[in-house]
Amino acid sequence: MAFVQHTIKLPVWRRRLLLVLVMAGLGALVGRAIYLQSLNKAFYQKQGDARYTRSLTLYAHRGTITDRSGEPLAMSTPVESIWANPVDATTTPAQLEKLARLLNLRQDEIAKKLENHNREFVYLKRRISPELANQVMGLRIPGVYMQREYRRYYPAGEVTAHLVGFTGLDEKGQEGLELKYQDWLSGKAGSRHVIKDRQGHIVEDLEAVKMPQDGHKLVLAIDRKIQYLAYRELAKAVEMHKAAAGAAVVLDAKTGEILAMVNLPTYNPNNPNNIGGKSRNRAITDTYEPGSTMKPMTIAFGLESGKYASETQLNTAPGTYKIGPATIHDHENYGVLSVAQIIQKSSNVGASKIALSLEPQYMWGMLNQLGFGTKTGVEFPGEVSGRLRNYKDWRPIEQATMSYGNGISVTLLQIARAYTTFANDGELLPVTLIKSKDMPVGQQVFSAATAKSVRAMLELVVQPGGTAMKAQVMGYRVAGKTGTAHKPGVGGYQDKYIASFVGMAPASNPKYIVAVMIDEPSAGQYYGGAVAAPVFSAVMGATLRMMGIPQDAPNDNIILPSPNAVEVKEAA
Repeated sequence: MAFVQHTIKLPVWRRRLLLVLVMAGLGALVGRAIYLQSLNKAFYQKQGDARYTRSLTLYAHRGTITDRSGEPLAMSTPVESIWANPVDATTTPAQLEKLARLLNLRQDEIAKKLENHNREFVYLKRRISPELANQVMGLRIPGVYMQREYRRYYPAGEVTAHLVGFTGLDEKGQEGLELKYQDWLSGKAGSRHVIKDRQGHIVEDLEAVKMPQDGHKLVLAIDRKIQYLAYRELAKAVEMHKAAAGAAVVLDAKTGEILAMVNLPTYNPNNPNNIGGKSRNRAITDTYEPGSTMKPMTIAFGLESGKYASETQLNTAPGTYKIGPATIHDHENYGVLSVAQIIQKSSNVGASKIALSLEPQYMWGMLNQLGFGTKTGVEFPGEVSGRLRNYKDWRPIEQATMSYGNGISVTLLQIARAYTTFANDGELLPVTLIKSKDMPVGQQVFSAATAKSVRAMLELVVQPGGTAMKAQVMGYRVAGKTGTAHKPGVGGYQDKYIASFVGMAPASNPKYIVAVMIDEPSAGQYYGGAVAAPVFSAVMGATLRMMGIPQDAPNDNIILPSPNAVEVKEAA
């Protein structure tokens, strides 16, 4: 069978109409192309890039903080964060339920984040374990991704909390040395500009990867072993005496390095929530009246003036000293005392008489040289300078009370540093929290003769007849001074106390200085010799033995008071 092909001719007007329509369609397509490629190219390119290109942050590894032996005190451990692009994210009810369960979040909370299509990046959960993050990614939810971050970890926990501090979620320092050395520790983040497909896979690098620069290591002067033992002994004392707070500092007497600095109450820097006032490094940020731990300075001023020697006699009878309308008291009537015995018995009357024989400007200048009224230079966040009023404003009673540590405020670190003069033949050393490479350059405040003379007097304090027999250390000679001070308050001094002790050993050639302060002991005892001196003894003794320092006394050097002996106490 044959088929006949017929040709249908359209009318001329229809052919012309069809041609016009085709040409109009082509014109519209060409016009649209021109519009997209030239007139509105930037807008659409930006939209395309936003959907398919990503700028990835490559996080720098925060530098570690270590003790002087390299033991870590702060380190960064890898964690993962889960984030989503709401534009791309789609979940089934089952996936949403599993996701919420894994991240310990409410389903509606997650759904709300994913419904916000005005954003292309939202965190679902930050800083989770890599194992948990892999479980989340195993759900294969489109638009949900994980990102490597780092979490700060503090191996020593509450023992070094006040010193090291802690970081926030963004690994920026919030307290302590983490804050002070933020720029040194943080490093610089890198970046990677890439194209991703709809499944989140990297398809192409658009430019060279900018590698991150890791932060620097920070090596402290702190010895973690000494830090632990100082914390342990301080905690025992605070609990035993039902004290409000306490602090202790251990210095290398030859280098000025801070080997330990502990405070109570404390907190856990690995979970720094609801810490309130517990974050204060009291040894540096809080001031107190030092009480009789200031008397060795007064005695040294007197010796340097040339008016006094160790054996110079002063009459302290009848145990009181009237200055204008005010009266200074000793704990009892000691009668005639040598300058050395003024230290041994901790006589307020004797110290006041020496101070008032000196020119106010001279005494102020010596206190200033010792670093009182100025910061120590450790540059710790929140460090205070204490209070030393200008000598021009002193009244006689004020000059007298400053001689035994009232009317002047100091930090525990300041008083510990001042004692470096007695350990180093009159030379005041700078103090540092950072491990030193070079020997420090000190400042000569007292003559070597004065420093040695005062140090010999301080040895009498821990011997029979002194106020601190509980500061003795088996096998070592000890030199130190007790402090017992009323706490000032509104309207005058309160019936609350600060008990303290500052000392050094071996006294023949001091290697370490330990300063202890117990705030508001309330279990019945409040004298420095009973409350703070035992802490000194335990910390100093353990440190000397741990560091292998040769003994300068026999093992039977500790002298126990006889049962009938009267305890020597200082006036508060």
